[in-house]
Amino acid sequence: MLDPMPTMDRRFEPFVHLVDVTDTSVLVAWGGFFLARRHDGWLVVDDDDLGTARRRRGGTIGAASPPYGLGLVEVLDVRGDVVASAKAAGVNHTWVEGLEPDTEYRYRIVVDGRLWGEGELWDWQLDADGPTPSERTYDLRFRTHPAGDAPVPVAFLAFGDYGVGITNGEAGRRQQGVARTLEKLSASHPVRFLVGLGDNIYHGEEDALAQSGDEDDDWYLTYYEPYRYLIDHLPMYPTAGNHDGADEESSDDRAQLADNFHIDTRFGRRVAQGRASLDPGLFYALRVGGLVEMVCVDTSWGEEEGVHDFEDERAKRWLEEVLPPDGGSGPSPTWRIPFCHHPAYCAGPHHENMGAQIEHVVPLYRRSGVRLVLSGHEHNFQHGHVDGIDYIVSGAGGKLQEDPPFRWDDGGTTRWASEPHCLLVEVDRDRILVTPYGVTHKDDEPRPVRALDRDGRQIDARVVIQRSD
Repeated sequence: MLDPMPTMDRRFEPFVHLVDVTDTSVLVAWGGFFLARRHDGWLVVDDDDLGTARRRRGGTIGAASPPYGLGLVEVLDVRGDVVASAKAAGVNHTWVEGLEPDTEYRYRIVVDGRLWGEGELWDWQLDADGPTPSERTYDLRFRTHPAGDAPVPVAFLAFGDYGVGITNGEAGRRQQGVARTLEKLSASHPVRFLVGLGDNIYHGEEDALAQSGDEDDDWYLTYYEPYRYLIDHLPMYPTAGNHDGADEESSDDRAQLADNFHIDTRFGRRVAQGRASLDPGLFYALRVGGLVEMVCVDTSWGEEEGVHDFEDERAKRWLEEVLPPDGGSGPSPTWRIPFCHHPAYCAGPHHENMGAQIEHVVPLYRRSGVRLVLSGHEHNFQHGHVDGIDYIVSGAGGKLQEDPPFRWDDGGTTRWASEPHCLLVEVDRDRILVTPYGVTHKDDEPRPVRALDRDGRQIDARVVIQRSD
């Protein structure tokens, strides 16, 4: 049961999370946050201030959040008829099975007999220094993935290094501007899902946010609020960055990342099928029809400082299986697209090539016929081409590095841009088209970034990869 009717100084804000879809199922979750107004403005109520009784009435989100009540998710077809449903007792999420591939559906969430998220929503406004009533509502729809043998074109959006928090000064305004771009592109293109390229949440004295990321309230301004009108109808497929764990921070955020992205619930059953490896690291393969398979590669450190999870024997065996020689002996996708946080090849200026990845993982890309790899970490846009593979760095979803790169030869780099951005990736049988789009302001339309070559001349930012056979 939710908190009693909020006063003018306290509000419960409900959230809806379309966590995952497959060709025949959907994973839906719900949760929320308490917002409170103090003498110096609004704030998100800290997890530590909720207490046991308050937690039972709400204020948390994620796989392990205390239940809000008896949940029911109903999936409706285009006629409005309920075609599938599932109950959730003791948790705030559930899989709904028995759906048709590549089909549009709507859904609704009922908790203790009441529709979840049906009332007025409040969005956090930077110019108002807090939440205000919004005219927007949730878009509770989704499209299942195509069947594994269906050669259906696929479009998705990718972005990295975004988790600065929208109230964090200029960086926050960049994150909000890119989030607006993501929304507009998803409305104008047949986007099926989102891909996160790591650093989902930051921590450090240089950040005005100054939150570690290991509690739910840390994620309100960094993830749930900026992308609330995306993650209600598009699944987000994450990877882990150095700021999502203990690589460069005193606290390890991986448990919270696993909770908020429902890692065990969505990928645990794929471990037995050989489609994921979760101990150690975050490795999974996502088949979207017959054309595309996304492969998440964890490039962060494991338990030992400086040793990456992909160097663990269990992860190495899994990578060898999902990146087989010549694409494998059975039916294989037309395109395999690995994504990770740290780039294998990078022109800088802040980061260099990642030698361990080049040694252990890149040979698997080459033998399996990979043509495109996506990553973040460096806070700009880069396109490099090395030994027949295109490497794209997109680490400016909130962070931004304005100094130009200078290791052009090391990274095989052809173009770069110092603009906050996201990537629109459009895949069909014969080509992949990757277009980086910059910040979108209110009432404007998205525009591609302005890319430069190594001589500072403007160059088309789009990357076109043609099928070679």
